[in-house]
Amino acid sequence: MSNYTKKEMMALAAGRLVRNGDVLFAGTGLSMLAATVAKRVHAPDATVFFETGGIDPSLEELPLAVADPRVMVGTAMNSGLIEAFSILGHRRLRSIAFLGAAQIDPYGNINSTVLGGYPKPKVRFPGSGGACDAASLAHAVIIFMQHERRRFVEQLDYLTSPGWLQGGDSRQRAGFKRGGPLAVVTNLGIMKFEEETKRMYLAEVYPGVAPEQVAENTGFEVDISRAVVAQDPGEDELYTLREKVDPQRLILG
Repeated sequence: MSNYTKKEMMALAAGRLVRNGDVLFAGTGLSMLAATVAKRVHAPDATVFFETGGIDPSLEELPLAVADPRVMVGTAMNSGLIEAFSILGHRRLRSIAFLGAAQIDPYGNINSTVLGGYPKPKVRFPGSGGACDAASLAHAVIIFMQHERRRFVEQLDYLTSPGWLQGGDSRQRAGFKRGGPLAVVTNLGIMKFEEETKRMYLAEVYPGVAPEQVAENTGFEVDISRAVVAQDPGEDELYTLREKVDPQRLILG
């Protein structure tokens, strides 16, 4: 199949990384699509919850944002910010946080604060929100990025949320009990992290994308030698995404 968009591929690729029983911390946009389609297709026993306190909603209609009242429809419980982050950091739960960013470095550290110097930046973004908490507390993080050299950089302009820090065991030495990036899902493929060094490498490319194209669009040296071609979306995946998850095209467009 070839009649799908990069946005659809990203949502489905991220959803495939979810296991049954995972607890999914979903944000706005692609995060919401990925979490919802994961529960509808790949991991029906996963639980979706939102920063604003909606826990296990029915998601009969896709919310536009985490503050949309639809995150509270059909929930197991309506709580608040403190409860949501307590669930996120619960040591017995495999909580997966979906995040986005403006910049990412080879170890999955992300910047969503500024480009340029902090006192007088070239661009100022909304900042962390709950991203730093999520990256610090969750069992694992899946990051969404547009794959461009200006976004995949050797050195961040500002560290908003921790990934694997300097690689190796540096995250653990810094005091983080668990967590770290699981994967980076981009419009070209899926990046993962070396078991020992925690440095990013190319794990999968989407159909029609060459590994060399990923290397050209990455602002640091990246291993592309192990890349395999990702599976095309199935008809059932696309039907669920388009007709059940986002029939109004609120996020798919």
